Amino acid sequence: MTVHNTDSVELHNGVKMPILGLGVWKTKDGEEVINVVKSSIQAGYRSIDTAAAYGNEDGVGIGIKESGIAREELFITTKVWNSSQGYDSTLRAFDESRKKLGLDVIDLYLVHWPVIGKYKDTWRALEKLYRDGAVRAIGVSNFQVHHLEDVISGSEIVPMVNQIELHPRLTQLDVRSICQAHKIQVEAWSPLMQGNLDVPMIAKLAEKYNKSAAQLILRWGIQHGIVVIPKSVNPKRIQENAAIFDFTISAEDSALLDALNENHRFGPDPDNFDF
Repeated sequence: MTVHNTDSVELHNGVKMPILGLGVWKTKDGEEVINVVKSSIQAGYRSIDTAAAYGNEDGVGIGIKESGIAREELFITTKVWNSSQGYDSTLRAFDESRKKLGLDVIDLYLVHWPVIGKYKDTWRALEKLYRDGAVRAIGVSNFQVHHLEDVISGSEIVPMVNQIELHPRLTQLDVRSICQAHKIQVEAWSPLMQGNLDVPMIAKLAEKYNKSAAQLILRWGIQHGIVVIPKSVNPKRIQENAAIFDFTISAEDSALLDALNENHRFGPDPDNFDF
């Protein structure tokens, strides 16, 4: 069944962003990512999240073109990689990403990681791109509370999005709190815990709602107002991950999922990462 998801969140600059998107991390460039993008759009997704570091922007661009969907219906995110950070080098990296994607305007451009000594100059470059109309929204990724405070205090534009690892075992309440205070939209990467879904409470609640563990966790995220971008290359899973708008998790059950937090990361820690 095709699910046409039109649920969105409004960023603090008024731009609407789909609350469900497709992540293409570790998806191979060429036929694999082209087919994944087309399958997801056919399944009702309207948001695709890539990055320069993923090495698949070319294929994402081809998939978008071949999907047959009007450009204005899609929301495309990409990110500047660590080695390209800095003011001038970020502007060059953006041009390269835009060419690979075959797009005049990027919907959301993110600073991929908070590279010490560089992320503030990188952010200044994003502010310029935003003012120039080359991007509709700008944001950051993997920024902790102190990174956000640093950027906000020295910048003219507050980030519109912070994309972080977030799931029931890593709820990041401190980061979510500062984001809420500054109207920064939280977006979850690896919302499905990189496939580590074998948790008894999750299995129990998934059975209760007659949904898969993945569907339950994605629904938990969007009910918290978090944008989720599950990654899959399997067309059936892509469709399954989109079928999360026909049920609601009760407040009591959502609290049980919240209580699974153990500050467990499946990805790198932004404060202890080899940039």
